[in-house]
Amino acid sequence: MSKLKIFSGRGNRPLAERIAKSADVQLGELEIKNFSDGEIWVKYADNIRGDDVFIIQSTQPPAENLIELLVLIDAARRASARRVTAVIPYFGYARQDRKDQPRVSITAKLVANLITAAGADRVITMDLHAPQIQGFFDLPVDHLYASAIFTDHFRKKKIPMLAVASPDVGGIKMARSYAKRLEAHLILIDKRRPKQNEAEVMNIIGQVEGKNILIVDDLIDTAGTFCNAAKALKDHGALDVYGACTHPILSGIALEKISQAPIKSIVVTDSVPVNVNSERIEIRTAATLFAEAILRTHNNQSISSLFDVDKG
Repeated sequence: MSKLKIFSGRGNRPLAERIAKSADVQLGELEIKNFSDGEIWVKYADNIRGDDVFIIQSTQPPAENLIELLVLIDAARRASARRVTAVIPYFGYARQDRKDQPRVSITAKLVANLITAAGADRVITMDLHAPQIQGFFDLPVDHLYASAIFTDHFRKKKIPMLAVASPDVGGIKMARSYAKRLEAHLILIDKRRPKQNEAEVMNIIGQVEGKNILIVDDLIDTAGTFCNAAKALKDHGALDVYGACTHPILSGIALEKISQAPIKSIVVTDSVPVNVNSERIEIRTAATLFAEAILRTHNNQSISSLFDVDKG
């Protein structure tokens, strides 16, 4: 069997170090630098000929993180790695997954094409904005879910009268999965988005009054959707409002919005670097989940048990 090698780009080095430690594998040595004009240059310091190479790189903004991943994949392929797996804890551009208005790009498909063209043999990622993005790739995609991390967290809290809410129709399957595992009621928030990065809550479906509510979502960007949902739930008689979000992008004034919203706490993963000093935000690492997926992939074992999602 070929040797397992794990490398990390600069997109989320702390998570990569935790993954390598959990897998009991030392991170491989890379040289990555930028020329004075910003152009990215990489070199594998280790010999990877015939090896099973895993490249860990989240593709959150800036776009250089995506370009760096592509360059790392290409360099590994040209260094004669036997197999190259792109481990993408956060898959950027996933929100642009359809042509919902004239003259726009389906950028998620474009990014999938770029990763394939760069020479990746396989992709491992977590909580895509739309699970069907897996079908954009012409190569195997292992789609992991953070629900195992979050449900254990909230089971230990033993929150009484708990209900799980989806902040929009697109997240109903995820919310149903959480509700089933936490033996909680299910609530749906129907929202209208006047324009990009703005959300307006319209209707709430389900029993809210007298309930503690857990809002689950795949990402928080500007926090508008999340905070508007929390306010609407409180206005309808909710007790405490909690949050669970896989990817804490937290752009713009997101932290300020969260600090002013009626939210008790939000638990997030470290799929992207999180440098916040907020008592309301708790971080749970996804390192063990990714380490297990990498080891099973390397050993040609099934990882279907890691796909912790409701099939109904």
